[in-house]
Amino acid sequence: MRLSIILVFFVLFSCKDKTKEPNQSLPTKEAVGSTLSPSALIKAFQYQPQASPLISVHRGGVGLANYPENCLETIKYVNDSIAAVFEIDVAKTKDGILVLMHDHTLDRTTTGTDKLTNYTFNELQAFYLIDDFGTRTNFRIPKFTEVLKWSKANNAILTIDIKKSVDVAEVIQAIRENNAEDISIIITYDMEQANKAYQLAPDLLLSVSARNQQELNWLLESEIPTHNMIAFTGTILSDTTLYNKLHKKGIKTMLGTLGNLDKQAETKGDSLYLKWQKLGIDVFATDRPFEAANALNILK
Repeated sequence: MRLSIILVFFVLFSCKDKTKEPNQSLPTKEAVGSTLSPSALIKAFQYQPQASPLISVHRGGVGLANYPENCLETIKYVNDSIAAVFEIDVAKTKDGILVLMHDHTLDRTTTGTDKLTNYTFNELQAFYLIDDFGTRTNFRIPKFTEVLKWSKANNAILTIDIKKSVDVAEVIQAIRENNAEDISIIITYDMEQANKAYQLAPDLLLSVSARNQQELNWLLESEIPTHNMIAFTGTILSDTTLYNKLHKKGIKTMLGTLGNLDKQAETKGDSLYLKWQKLGIDVFATDRPFEAANALNILK
């Protein structure tokens, strides 16, 4: 494993204990100096010119035979081979349980039908997850807390995409109750979401949208410190000046190669991932984690 990845996980493992009571009310940013310690990710994810790239595995792993997306067993499978970050989607059941699920309905990814919100968590246990090839597996929809606990125990970093049925405060509360701040990154898509997440959790690292100069300006004009940010720059390549500006602020860049860019690499060669790294990409959010990791030489 290359040096920067080792450093990330060393920082996570050696971070100091938090002094929090379970179920305490969510803190404001003013509380960070008195009751909260910054997530270890805030230091570990600061931009360093010589740092090795990272892989962010879209939906915990897609396009894998016998391993469905947003499935704990899939995350375990990928984690055995790749030092990666795992992007997951968090939704909510009829009885208020946070689970991993991308779609509003069960039809595409499970043996069930209809909306997720029409079922309690116990009712969902009647269904099985299916992979992207339509094969039923023996895996079931996992609770978010189950994934948090495993990820904390195994130093696996999560980037958490919060679906519309869920309030960010609920996700932050689950993170707090499981003492999982040091492995959790909150995904935001606009300034309203970013500001709310920062107000509720000023100690956490945020994935923020910086696809162009205007979005970067909005971020720099906000109250969110740059060290709380990792910048998602979109799913198309930007001008390298944007990446340079983010780096000068100490912010890592994340490119969504999932979709067209992954298809380009599949067709024209995986060396494209190296080319994009040289343009200024630090983190690759991809549907091809094994191929990208192999090209970037970051397999375990």
